[in-house]
Amino acid sequence: MENKTAMTEFSLLGFEVKQQMQTVLLSLFSLMYIITLVGNIGMIVVITADSHLHTPMYFFLKNLSFVDICYSSAITPKAISGLAMESKIISYNGCATQMFFYSLLATTEVFFLAAMAYDRFIAICNPLLYHAAMPKKTCLFLVSLSYCFGFLNSCTQTGLTFSLYYCESGKINQFFCDVPAVLKASCSDTYINEIVLLVICGSIIMTTFTIVLVSYGCIVVTVLHMPSSQRKFKAFSTCASHIMVVSLFFGTAFFMYGQPEAMSSPNQGKVLSVFYTIAIPMLNPLIYSLRNKEVKDALGRHLKGVIFFTKLC
Repeated sequence: MENKTAMTEFSLLGFEVKQQMQTVLLSLFSLMYIITLVGNIGMIVVITADSHLHTPMYFFLKNLSFVDICYSSAITPKAISGLAMESKIISYNGCATQMFFYSLLATTEVFFLAAMAYDRFIAICNPLLYHAAMPKKTCLFLVSLSYCFGFLNSCTQTGLTFSLYYCESGKINQFFCDVPAVLKASCSDTYINEIVLLVICGSIIMTTFTIVLVSYGCIVVTVLHMPSSQRKFKAFSTCASHIMVVSLFFGTAFFMYGQPEAMSSPNQGKVLSVFYTIAIPMLNPLIYSLRNKEVKDALGRHLKGVIFFTKLC
């Protein structure tokens, strides 16, 4: 109890590299964070401003962009400041707060991706019933449900993790307060916590991935039975961006939390964590804007409007 109550801060070991490499990482992370903010804020603005994009699919995409902004902001600024000032200290409460929001937003994003897959399933497999099956209330319910699952998982993981005793050194072999890394810093027996982490995160990944897999399985069957090749191409093109995002997110999530080795490979975990927490929120708006004709058309319309307004001024 003495160690637990005396613990007021942790030391994030982060990336133990030479000074030159720290400068490279600092520049890279800063650039990626700026692109993440600009890209996701841009997606929110364009979807909100363009009436052509006021559909369930883009409603989910706008919410995904908001989660990506918050998700990246919970991790990246602290990682940047650690590289810039070489300050490896994070307070006990700060670590708990970071873990809470990281778990909340990551879990919410997984369920968002499942909801978006279900939306595509309805749109392609039951187009005549689409507006009846996906009214605004249903979309709001799916978004709210995603946040609820995220909140429950976050409370469980953070509560169990910070109920443990921690050694006086408080060294966390990671650049942010991730559950497996924080558990490694504990002096307590973490077996129960590791099992809970594996069961809950494994269940979340498998449940949402099953929804995605079944949805796209039905989509593929439906598209293959379409007589027109043009309709087939259009159907697949509307799903291509989402499939890429799902593959990136679920693939990394599985290697991070869906297998026992995630608890014993800190170096591999750091590399995956950079991709999982910093790269994916940056890539999501790029993937959706570059591969989605409707988004590109909307961007073109608004850019023309801005250029026209600038010339008038």
